[in-house]
Amino acid sequence: MKRHLLEGLYTGNGALDIIGKRKRGYIIFSVLFLACIASIVFRGFNLGIDFEGGTRVQFPATSAAGPIDTQRAEDIFTEALGKEPASVQTVGAGDTATIQIRSEALTPDQVSKLKGALFEQLKPVAPNGTSSEALISDSAVSGSWGGEISSKALWALLVFLALVSVFLALYFEKWMAVAALVGLFHDLIVTAGVYSMVGFEVTPATVIGLLTILGFSLYDTVVVFDKVKENTRGLLGLTRRTYGEAANLAVNQTLMRSINTSLIALLPVTGLLVIGVGLLGVGTLADLALVQATGMLAGVVSSIFLCTPVLVDLKMMDPKYKLQAQRVAQRRANIERRHSAAAADDVDLSDDDAIDAEVRKERAMVVAGGVPARNPKAVDQRRKPGGKPQGKKRK
Repeated sequence: MKRHLLEGLYTGNGALDIIGKRKRGYIIFSVLFLACIASIVFRGFNLGIDFEGGTRVQFPATSAAGPIDTQRAEDIFTEALGKEPASVQTVGAGDTATIQIRSEALTPDQVSKLKGALFEQLKPVAPNGTSSEALISDSAVSGSWGGEISSKALWALLVFLALVSVFLALYFEKWMAVAALVGLFHDLIVTAGVYSMVGFEVTPATVIGLLTILGFSLYDTVVVFDKVKENTRGLLGLTRRTYGEAANLAVNQTLMRSINTSLIALLPVTGLLVIGVGLLGVGTLADLALVQATGMLAGVVSSIFLCTPVLVDLKMMDPKYKLQAQRVAQRRANIERRHSAAAADDVDLSDDDAIDAEVRKERAMVVAGGVPARNPKAVDQRRKPGGKPQGKKRK
């Protein structure tokens, strides 16, 4: 089974029945989608100071005794003001690293009290070795700025979706555009839902990261759809495979490309999470890295297991493709009947294409006046259930 799976991945011969098992995928995507919606509605988001407004206090992350621990700074804030800050994180690295405390709006007296307590207990030191309370700075942030950023991001999203819809409808077709937008909407909701579940603070970097994943999500979908378009060209006049089977072959043919592309794209993002956040402790990178990692992964999975299956279901609502699928099924049933009849008569019967080739060859010999051959009608009799078999007997 494992060998069969690996061979199907690398050869892209359609061995993996992704379209045929799409109902299972729909169930999984539905459960994930509903869980993300529930988290967004009931849990909400941890909005940062840029969206809700408040006070930001910042100072060097180094003291005479060594690096300053963020947990220590949080404890001092709680002791001095009797409440917890919204967030405490390290920004930057090396000598330029600073600790940033974000909280709800503070009065001037509270800010003065907090700065005095921080300097008295931490004694932050500047890169040049000086130490004074002036190194601790504060700034008030208005929530209207975050609202303005959100409004602009929403308009950018709507314009992007409109342009993408027009492009996909012109380059491909309307149902491909609809399927791609379904996958894109899924990626946005899942990314936002994961962010809500994890509880990371939503900052302007989060909004920027959310917008950047839109292009990546559509990129892989366009690659798959381009292969589907190639495989289904002139399909209505053929009876070799149905639209779903041609789409499944396209997904298999692009599967390894999608996996390799996503792995390469996720490597630097994973580096941001592991090295930037885990090792260096740069908290601001977490906002951007998490949203990009989640969006990229969701985009690749949805382009394979959601967008293409949705496209197949939309196309199969067209009576022309339903009729073509019936013709494919009828042809296969006829071939199966002929093989069954040939097996019962112990005749060496090849497939339908080989029989047609033999008939054409013998008729051509007769027309050309060559060596007399068997009557082509006798060959045709093998195609009829009651015909007398003329092929060679199996030994």
